Amino acid sequence: MAVSTEENKAKSVYRVEGLSCANCAKTFETNVKQLPGVQDAVVNFGAAKITVYGEVTVEQLEEAGKFEQLSVYPEKPEDAGNGSAGRSATENVPFYRKHVQWLVSGLLTALGYASLFGFGEAHALTKLLFGAAIVLGGFRLFATGLKNLARWRFDMRTLMTIAIIGAALIGEWAEGAVVVLLFAASEALERHAMERARKSIRSLLELAPREATVRRGERELSVPVDELAVGDVIIVKPGQKIAMDGVVIAGGGTVSEAAVTGESVPAFKKEGDAVFAGTLNGEGLLEIRVTRRAEDSTIAKIIHLVEDAQAERAPAQSFVDAFARYYTPAIVLLAALVAIVPPLFADGEWSKWLYLGLSVLVVGCPCALVISTPVSIVSAIGSAARKGVLIKGGIHLERLGAVKAIAFDKTGTLTKGTPVVTDYVPFHDQTDRSALLAVIAALEHRANHPLAAAIVRKAEEEGADHAAFRVERFGSVTGKGVRGTVQGSEFVVGSPAWMAELGHRGLSEERLTMAESLQREGKTVILAGTDRELLALLAVRDELRDSAAAAVNALHELGIRQTVMLTGDNRIVAEAIRKEAGMTAAEAELLPEDKWRAVQAMQSRFGNVAMVGDGINDAPALAAATVGIAMGQAGTDVALETADIALMGDDLTRLPFAVRLSRKTLAVIKENIAFSLIVKLAALLLVIPGWLTLWIAIASDMGATLIVTLNALRLLRTGERAAPSAQ
Repeated sequence: MAVSTEENKAKSVYRVEGLSCANCAKTFETNVKQLPGVQDAVVNFGAAKITVYGEVTVEQLEEAGKFEQLSVYPEKPEDAGNGSAGRSATENVPFYRKHVQWLVSGLLTALGYASLFGFGEAHALTKLLFGAAIVLGGFRLFATGLKNLARWRFDMRTLMTIAIIGAALIGEWAEGAVVVLLFAASEALERHAMERARKSIRSLLELAPREATVRRGERELSVPVDELAVGDVIIVKPGQKIAMDGVVIAGGGTVSEAAVTGESVPAFKKEGDAVFAGTLNGEGLLEIRVTRRAEDSTIAKIIHLVEDAQAERAPAQSFVDAFARYYTPAIVLLAALVAIVPPLFADGEWSKWLYLGLSVLVVGCPCALVISTPVSIVSAIGSAARKGVLIKGGIHLERLGAVKAIAFDKTGTLTKGTPVVTDYVPFHDQTDRSALLAVIAALEHRANHPLAAAIVRKAEEEGADHAAFRVERFGSVTGKGVRGTVQGSEFVVGSPAWMAELGHRGLSEERLTMAESLQREGKTVILAGTDRELLALLAVRDELRDSAAAAVNALHELGIRQTVMLTGDNRIVAEAIRKEAGMTAAEAELLPEDKWRAVQAMQSRFGNVAMVGDGINDAPALAAATVGIAMGQAGTDVALETADIALMGDDLTRLPFAVRLSRKTLAVIKENIAFSLIVKLAALLLVIPGWLTLWIAIASDMGATLIVTLNALRLLRTGERAAPSAQ
């Protein structure tokens, strides 16, 4: 929904404790929207957050969530309304105080059974004890269920309310009390499952320390991270965690970045290198200049993006929600038919069939069905985030599992993105090797290309002073090379194809053969000369990532039918890199729009296609793919904000892990849905011989909820080498 600029000014985000079901979240959202001063409100059930556009207080929000006894507190202190403490009042409340009504109801139920065995079911004391247990334990349930019933809104609370009140009316006091207890237990289980999945993500934020040692003048002070500003210098001692994103300005040592990138091998950091909040300094003293505020740090951004991703529903979740809308009214109708038809048309006993009808209502509660998908999605996204894979929504998680072909950019994706000069061959013995390299570097210094940067680095390494040569009438031809005048002579530096196009006389068969031989080794060849003769050959190679071949092989083992490299490099180099990486195909000499067309062609052939690139010059191809995957070094905003999925550590082996996780998640969701429906059907079939009881109904519902929840939580422990699910 579009929100006006005025509304954006009054936007506040709050954490919500106690959201145990999607229906409750929807009801809470509706209630908040009806508050005075609120223009709009959006509840993110997976992240347990509500975003409010307008003026509102915490007290008003908690009143809107009173039906579920929701606890609300601002995500940021500045969002607090009147009377807000900024944190949840129930955060450290003991278990017995949170569930006092349930515990007292359980005690009354136990006393009721004691009276049942001592005085009989019809005794007034027995009925009083069970009745008190029902009222106390089910008060909140009845308040919501009766309101829903008045509005003809049939959700699980409505069904349970009808069933429990009906059980009391036909004299089944004991079973009514037990149903109240078991339903409360089922809700507590759902709430615990969702909170565990949510905390698995939020716990990442707590990896960063709350305080940091900052240098102020000549003094070193310990201050809260919220008080640090961009430009402050913080001191991080060996064994301490880095509190803020920044750049090392003094010192050096290994830093474990597992919390952000998922990479277990520590990275060596020196002056000028970026470091991230929540990472661990191994040895050595680091002085770091802060570059981002605490709320803008990489790890904080990951948390917020992952939590927002949970609001984007996967197709499987949308299916379950749509199914539940029709399923619940159908259960109500079936229960009514079971209760009414046999007594009216088959001389059945009213009390017996009313009891069976109520049991149908209980067994038909869609608790397990509704909880199965969101817990799975939240668990999977949290598991991926902890291993350096940022998945931007359930829909992308689901689509990744269906991918049959993957396209890869070459430079910076399959390769390291930092090419080096491997060969420098002057063609004439009398040529001053160092001076010629300096002239070539002087020309390339004015170009904006990774290959040009590699040549400049080569000159600097060999002590060739390119700054000593002034370049005039400089010109650059995209994809071909550069030219310019140095000390009165025109120099040309570019590809062999461009040299041939210019009709250069020095391009002999021997030199072409040398160039092709180097290209077959995966090197890009550059020729340099004047307008009269060729003077030198340079070969530049961008090394394949250490993880590339292993990742491609793992993808093939997972059943990915086609892995294609898309590059702007020449065909010989592309073929050499393709073979080294073990890919099935390569397309070379492509411009960005050509990569876009190549991805579209792959989609027409294979259906679902993923594109892996750097998130910038591959943007058209990433957008065209079913799933766009960015190889983004941690902290790269483009990777975090533009791609459907980002591999935070630039480690391609995370990609097979993500595919496995996606397939396992889909398998778990299907298992949960199938299991929930089979259990419901099996229990409903007990109506035919008249064996279905309220006990069996609530036990089947609670048991199914427990099993699907535990099955979904397994995704939190999914390892990188988990076996792929069968497709």
